[in-house]
Order: sequence, then C-alpha cells, then structure tokens
Amino acid sequence: MSVAVETLPAFPFDWNGTRLPAEVEALRAEPVRKVRTIAGAEAWLVSSYELCRQVLEDPRFSLKDTSAPGAPRQYALTIPPHVVNNMGNITGAGLRKAVMKAINPKAPGLEEWLRARAGELVDALAAEGAPAELRTAFTDPYSAGLHCRMLGIPEEDGSRLLRSLDVAFMNAPQEIEAARLNWDRDIAYMTERLDDPATGGLMAELAALRDDPEYAHLTDEMLATVGVTLFGAGVISTAGFLTMALVSVLTRPDVRDALAGGRGVTGAMDELLRVNLSIGDGLPRLALEDVRLGDVDVRAGELLLVLVEAANHDPAHFPEPLAFRPERENAADHLSFGGGRHYCPATALGKRHAEIALETVLERLPGLRLAVPSEQLVWRTNFMKRLPERLPVAW
Repeated sequence: MSVAVETLPAFPFDWNGTRLPAEVEALRAEPVRKVRTIAGAEAWLVSSYELCRQVLEDPRFSLKDTSAPGAPRQYALTIPPHVVNNMGNITGAGLRKAVMKAINPKAPGLEEWLRARAGELVDALAAEGAPAELRTAFTDPYSAGLHCRMLGIPEEDGSRLLRSLDVAFMNAPQEIEAARLNWDRDIAYMTERLDDPATGGLMAELAALRDDPEYAHLTDEMLATVGVTLFGAGVISTAGFLTMALVSVLTRPDVRDALAGGRGVTGAMDELLRVNLSIGDGLPRLALEDVRLGDVDVRAGELLLVLVEAANHDPAHFPEPLAFRPERENAADHLSFGGGRHYCPATALGKRHAEIALETVLERLPGLRLAVPSEQLVWRTNFMKRLPERLPVAW
C-alpha cells in the first residue's frame, strides 16, 4: 500500500527582482501556509499585511531563538549564532546610545559628504563613458563609503570588507567554511582599528570605553563585532535598496515619471520602499509558544517566515498595490524595515542615503537607461538580498 507524501512548495519562489513572484497571488487565499526552506525545514510562510505585522510585533515570535541549536532553519547560519540578535546584543551591552549617534542622518557634515561622494561617483561614471556598471561603480562603493565614515575607518578599506558579504549573506543549505574564515579576518581587522590612533567615528568611541570601569565587561572581540555587523548589515541593506530602486527607475516608466514630477525623490521614498523587491526571502521568527495565527495553530518551536514583499503588495491594505503612487496616504505603512522590537534603527539614515543618491543620478545622468534588455539581467540566487549580478547602464 503506497502512502501519499505531501510535497511542500520550495521557498523562496523567484529571484527576479523586476517582478512580484507569481505565487504571491495564490497566497491571498492562504496567508499562512507551510513551505520547505533551502535548509530542508518546514516553515509557516506568512504573507498578508495584517498577519505579517502581527508576527513582527508579537514577542511570542522570536528572532534570537531562530539561531538556537536544533531550531528549524531557513538556511544555514553564516554568522555566529549569538550575532543573529545584533541590536539586542548592542542594547544589552549598553552600546545603543553610541550606535544610534553614529547612524544619525543629521550628524554634522554627513549630508554634505553624501552629496559630494554621490556626485564624485556619478561624475566618474560619466567621464569613463558608457556602458557603466552601477553596482560595482556606484551603489556598492557609495554605501560602503558611508559606513566606513560612520565607523571611522579608512574608506579605502571598504572594498576588503565588501568581499565578505557575498558569503556572509549567502542562502545555503549547509554551513560554509568561507563564512567563518571571512568572519575571523574581519573581526581581526576591526580589533586592530580599536588600537589604531587614526581611527575615528564609532570605533574610536568604542575603543575609549575600554578605559571606563562601567564597560569592563566588554571584550575587544565584542566591540569589534559591533563594527563588523554594522558594516555588513548596513551596507547590504542600503546598497541593496538603492540598487533595486535604480532597477525600478530603469524598468518602470511609472516610477521614473513620478520621480521626475513635482514631488521628486523625497516625496516618493516610502512608495519606493513599498514596491522594493530586494529582500527575496522571509524574515525568520521562531514561535516560543502555541499561537493562533489567522486560521492556523502555530506550535511552539515552529519556524515562521514573514514575506515582506507580499505584505507590501497586499490589496487589503494597499489598494491597487502594483501601481506606483507616491501620494498613497499609507505608503509609510510598508514593512521593508521590519517591525516591532526589530524595526531597523537606521531607517532614517537609509532613506536619506538613497534619496541623495537617486537625486544625483537623475540630475546628472538624465538619459540613464539599461544597456541590456531587462529580461537578460542575471540575478543572484544565493544572496539574502535579491540583486542583479551586474547592472549595466548607458545614457
């Protein structure tokens, strides 16, 4: 006698960042359903706006515990388990005030630096001539330079730290040796910066705490971890969003027309974040107890994945969600920065960083266009952030 075995859909669905995965529409009738992750585990995929927000805000769904031994995984860990709850660790160590100061978009001189650096990079593209590669020549170095400035480390060192990110944010079914090697190398680099008299910014503030008896519990490795994680998470988030915002400009006439209108980039930023498809996977949470979620009973110890791109395109919350409308009254409700206790603390900085970059590109390269058909863009399939492998452009 044969026994039927349920085949769960594999998740993520589709890595192409120019379109919402077709499976999202089918999820409207089943906003909490089982999927199979890259690591082979079962997980509840949550896709409606209302339920996604509930999971992100309910303390019974934990981010920290997704790294616990034996917990079902979305993909193998590529960072040490204790780093998963990074901002929680920073707060617990008494370092939140220093970090929040470093990521303040109104820090003296920061906006001037952002404008100058964006201008330098765009002018360099124009001087070299088309075609140009926006990721390697603009979005990555622009974001890396910002984070080097915040941390107080040499901007020229950003390229060596960037090299770790492809592996650090890889979606893999098994642990990767290179991830540990990269982590150890970058921790050693940040530890050296603590003793370097030329270091400024956040790393210098952290180094000074070593002489304060109130912070005697902090080791050099703990302080270096703050630098490594802020660079990694910050660069991949800001560069990822900026790259995908440019993809929207290059592939969607409605986006380009709206940004060229009276509201400009600043007035359209939340709508750009809402339609952004850079996340690509789910925000993981582990149920700490049995919880009724919609029509489903989630059991303690089960993994949930919050599908932000589906929530941000839920017609029950965002009418006509595929339309790009900067005037949308609730555009700021998007979940692109997460929610609840783990709402991204660098939201304001990330938005200002992208606004200035987009304004600079549109002003100085008004004829910017893709140099290849959009259907020929190659998308990363092993990256936590959905990004084109290359973004060749002309003007």
